[in-house]
Amino acid sequence: MTDPNERPSRFIVHMSDTHLVAAGDLLYGKVDCDANVAAALAQLEAAQFRPDAILLTGDLADTGLAEAYLRLRPQIEAAAERLGSRVIWVMGNHDKRDQFRSLLLDQEPSDEPVDEVHWIGGLRIIVLDSTVPGYHHGEITDAQLAWLRSELATPAAEGTILALHHPPMPDPVYVNVGIELQDQHKLADVVRGSDIRSILAGHLHYSTNTTFAGIPLSVASATCYTNTVTEPEGSTLGVDGAQSINLVHVYEEQVVHTIMPVHTFPTLYETNGDLMRLFNALTVEQQVAVLAMPITERMSYVSALRAD
Repeated sequence: MTDPNERPSRFIVHMSDTHLVAAGDLLYGKVDCDANVAAALAQLEAAQFRPDAILLTGDLADTGLAEAYLRLRPQIEAAAERLGSRVIWVMGNHDKRDQFRSLLLDQEPSDEPVDEVHWIGGLRIIVLDSTVPGYHHGEITDAQLAWLRSELATPAAEGTILALHHPPMPDPVYVNVGIELQDQHKLADVVRGSDIRSILAGHLHYSTNTTFAGIPLSVASATCYTNTVTEPEGSTLGVDGAQSINLVHVYEEQVVHTIMPVHTFPTLYETNGDLMRLFNALTVEQQVAVLAMPITERMSYVSALRAD
């Protein structure tokens, strides 16, 4: 079991579905996708996070426009440089493989699946391209599965994270049934019993979690717009709100996924870093006692400790 005082060994920011359109345009005539990405990055910088990587699980450009990639890449990479992070790109069904390769990866244009292996120390991140050119459902070919099986044959020192666009799961709100990942049992046969510690995906435009072949699966929502989960079965409602990204903290024995809203909200109270450092210096018994106090009394008590 993870020690409550243990710090994560690796930290990944998981973004998805930015859906950038042509410069100056709004998605559905209403959503400023560029501004939402900027807001998410500003949140990360304001929090003074130092992630090892920013990983984006696809649908980066709404229609695969070259100019969308050319705007997104410098925006993400500049923020990553300031944060001391690397960037990992994953294909989505709205992306175009040739543009994706040439404009994001500096590779020769190709329609071959974009499957890659990245290393953060001893943590292996496998990027698997689940897209089908010209369609919105997901598929993983037999050749890709053979490649994945070969990669997983050698365990990584810190385990593996698998990243793909289409989540291998049923859609519980029946929004995307026609565009799910097909033949999910084939992927399950390959990953079951492997060293994969977590699967990261997007595509659904809402956050959800489950397990797949015994492996935790975390779906990040979108930064562009979200799908509601409250509509009658068989219907859906896309809304300009509740956009979020995920924070992935990797510990020795656990991987923790935390949803971070893209936009800010009115402040009710604030516990600053100085107070938190004082609080963390207390014994566990003292912390329990402080947390049992009303919020105003709690803050005064910790502030008094600082005065001492």
